[in-house]
Amino acid sequence: MSPELNAFKALLREYAAEQPDTVALWGDDLCVDYGHLYAEIELRQHLLRDAQARTVGLAMDNGPQAMLWDLAVLFEGLTCVTLPPFFSPSQRLHCLKQSRVACVIADEAFADELTNAGYQRSGAFWTDSQPHTDIMPQGTAKLTFTSGTTGNPKGVCLSAESVLTVARQLHEASLANAPTHHLAILPLAILLENIGCYAALYAGATLSLPGQATLGVRGASGVDVPRMLGCLQQRRPQSLILVPQLLLMLVSACEMGAFDASMLRFAAVGGARVSRDLLVRAQRVGLPVFEGYGLSECASVVALNRPGAQRLGSGGKPLPHVQVRLADDGEVLIGGSPMLGYLGDPTPAPHWWPSGDLGEFDAEGYLYLKGRKKHQFVTSFGRNVNPEWVEAELTQNNRIAQAFVHGEALPRNHALLWPASVDCTDAQLAEAVDRANQALPDYARVHDWTRLAQPFTTDNGMATANGRPRREAILRHYQHLFSLSTPSEEFPA
Repeated sequence: MSPELNAFKALLREYAAEQPDTVALWGDDLCVDYGHLYAEIELRQHLLRDAQARTVGLAMDNGPQAMLWDLAVLFEGLTCVTLPPFFSPSQRLHCLKQSRVACVIADEAFADELTNAGYQRSGAFWTDSQPHTDIMPQGTAKLTFTSGTTGNPKGVCLSAESVLTVARQLHEASLANAPTHHLAILPLAILLENIGCYAALYAGATLSLPGQATLGVRGASGVDVPRMLGCLQQRRPQSLILVPQLLLMLVSACEMGAFDASMLRFAAVGGARVSRDLLVRAQRVGLPVFEGYGLSECASVVALNRPGAQRLGSGGKPLPHVQVRLADDGEVLIGGSPMLGYLGDPTPAPHWWPSGDLGEFDAEGYLYLKGRKKHQFVTSFGRNVNPEWVEAELTQNNRIAQAFVHGEALPRNHALLWPASVDCTDAQLAEAVDRANQALPDYARVHDWTRLAQPFTTDNGMATANGRPRREAILRHYQHLFSLSTPSEEFPA
């Protein structure tokens, strides 16, 4: 068994003896203290053992039950496959089939979906009677799916050692500010939040796990801001993990006097690029924000700013267990924390993992990211989107001849559209966009669009000879349409 896993289990047993009355998990209608936490985990381990489970799917809203099952799967040495609530049903089905999950623990909201996929309810579990062979690398504790740079998400296989090493180092990075109450805003199916929850347990802190509806979260990017602020005010957490758009919400709320920044001691922000101006505003209102950088293939966090070691606009310094260097073309290469492999791909992970990001170091060793090598963009909610996938959906009908989609660090994806005929009305274009959106998960959908006055051509420098869009040229020419200052792209009030 992983030394890191053994140490984590021993630590929780110590907390059960030393601080039994401290609340460990605080949900909507259930609290579990440290005195009972380990016993509750062991109870679920026995149930998993009786079910002879090997790979377990989790499709659950945030709450103590989700965390207890997650820990039981981890401690039992099984593989946990998390199914993000913001995935489309077809994407979740893809995840289940590709990972060959025979046992699923799910909320009632997923009952019809699982029944249609061939699963049957059996006690606490949903089971599939079809024979399943293990196709994951040995030692896979966590199978996390990327948010889908194409239609079908890719599974990343991680060991318990790598996941818990990052969790412990996140805990150690925040020690100077000593937060004792962490609230999970992001779904537990997001690896960054999952690891952040482990970090809170390493600290013996209270882990708040309100349901997403309690927080006012809808899908991948919808937020009822007053409801979320009310929940935070009521619970008063000392640490949070944020994506840039949620940071913008808190900063704006602080500027309007609607949020008390003094409650927070440590707020990590990651998942997508954060503008330096936003970080300056966060500092100005007293939010203790620390930007980080990472990717799923390296168990989420690779570098992090921390108290006493921070440079605004950087991703921070690499964590102690990883090495980071730059390739000749500036691509960030990461060593020391490789994944075990991709699901279904026997190719071993290279020692130096190519991140696909361009970066540079300053003289003090802080890492600065300079953009992505490929066309993929990351929204301000931390969702990965390949624009060519969305553009293909948009142009599959006879209304739209050309489409260009952009959403890097934005809360709303914006499309530039050239109609297939001059007599196509705006209403018909809107209908075509709506139809395309039906085939996409909500984080990839087009929320705003602009009808072009001219197509992309070789003559205007916005298309290649074979008709492909010249992305950098298009972005330069239409940059004003993708500004966060435009009203349609403000965070919903």
